[in-house]
Amino acid sequence: MTKRGQALSVLMVSTFAFTVCFMVWMMFAVIGIPIKKTLDLNSTQFGLLMATPVLTGSLIRVPLGIWTDRFGGRIVMTLLMASTVPAIWLMSYATQFWQYLTIGLFVGMAGGAFSVGTPYVARWFPKHQQGFAMGIYGAGNSGAAVNKFLAPALVVGFGWTMVPQVYAAIMLGTVILFWFFSHSDPGHLVPSHVTFRDQLKSLKDPKVIKYCQYYSIVFGGYVALSLWMVQYYVGEFGLDIRTAALLAACFSLPGGVLRAVGGWLSDKYGAHSMTWWVLWVSWICLFLLSYPQTDFTIATVTGPKTFHIGLNVYVFTLLMFTLGIAWAFGKASVFKYISDDYPHNIGTISGIVGLAGGMGGFLLPIMFGALMDLTGMRSSAFMLMYGVVWVSLIWMYWTEVRAKEYLAHPSPPELTTQFSSN
Repeated sequence: MTKRGQALSVLMVSTFAFTVCFMVWMMFAVIGIPIKKTLDLNSTQFGLLMATPVLTGSLIRVPLGIWTDRFGGRIVMTLLMASTVPAIWLMSYATQFWQYLTIGLFVGMAGGAFSVGTPYVARWFPKHQQGFAMGIYGAGNSGAAVNKFLAPALVVGFGWTMVPQVYAAIMLGTVILFWFFSHSDPGHLVPSHVTFRDQLKSLKDPKVIKYCQYYSIVFGGYVALSLWMVQYYVGEFGLDIRTAALLAACFSLPGGVLRAVGGWLSDKYGAHSMTWWVLWVSWICLFLLSYPQTDFTIATVTGPKTFHIGLNVYVFTLLMFTLGIAWAFGKASVFKYISDDYPHNIGTISGIVGLAGGMGGFLLPIMFGALMDLTGMRSSAFMLMYGVVWVSLIWMYWTEVRAKEYLAHPSPPELTTQFSSN
């Protein structure tokens, strides 16, 4: 097989593997609802239940990225997926809250696949195509939507315990498929003289911290809302689990499959421009989503009149669909930053940034639940995300937008001379 053929084979099988891993990682978004009812969990406990797999998938991203640089993506990805199969199967036998949390930690290792596949895929393509290649691979995020199509049917037809059993079989088949259709290239490995400490020095770079902040929104927020939306639709609009999952997929699906388009746009227009507009679109959508269902009464000349303000299910879903598209583009644009700025250290940097995004996906559902228990408002989840986007917009303006404006319009030479003479 030619080098080009190997690259395409790696891209296709890796994207499929990541889709399956993400589907497994998001499993609690659907099966968590009957589990919550059985165990009589409050919103905070429910948020913790859903977030537990995200914690493990986040914490192992940095070492996985480093191991991918050192040993190659083929062997690391195969071992990672194989290690999750027993835990996925055992999930169907859990009966107590602590058992779900413990097994969920091991199931969550599937979420680390992103930090393996991103550098593995990127190195098979030239620099001007890396954004698009990573975008296609990142479209595996659509596994969150696949979960919302498959899991509700299994829950309704056979009970929730069938979901982890079917997912374990799918993961095992994916391990075999990946091993036979992926390839290795020794030239893609980081030289052996590069130490673990050398690779982690990138944590001192302020640009890496900024990219972590961006990614905690476009990926962390995506993961958190993908987990939260099914039960949100059920509670806010009184829908059954199948309809709720279908509408929730209107956010998850574009948030995954359109990542490839975001990669292409980032290659064409640059990571900065794409990320800037993504944050503004997010700000607008989250502002509208934050408004709670409100009834208010005013005094009129004919007596008191009551009005209702709030999003109906159609407008809400349209806003979520738009937000999903924006975050799909944003996930790709952040990693375009990384491939542009750190071409020889993609694995480590993507692991660090992926860790930040994953930790956002872990912390946000817990905070969503705590805010709901505290305020009684479901839309408080969007209020929180709105504030986080504000922070990123301000940070980006001062470090990138304002800097570009200054470089484009420097001080006149005579003004500089006058200040110097004074």
